[in-house]
Amino acid sequence: MIKIKYKLDGLDCANCAARLEDKVKKVDGVEDASVSFLSCKMTLEIDEKRQEEIVEKIKKVVKKEEPDVNIKEI
Repeated sequence: MIKIKYKLDGLDCANCAARLEDKVKKVDGVEDASVSFLSCKMTLEIDEKRQEEIVEKIKKVVKKEEPDVNIKEI
């Protein structure tokens, strides 16, 4: 497992953050995910061997759920 943090620019409500966290947790290969509305950060624990594939899926989920949010690795 590897832990990665992302900045979520444009995340504008706590309800959206909770919904996004729920959707990201369902992505295959995600061990754990947390989205903080206050800090606008998402912390992921994912399968290191499939990191690229999983991150691409997560980015698609974020764009689908919150089209105005930009995701950047920190």
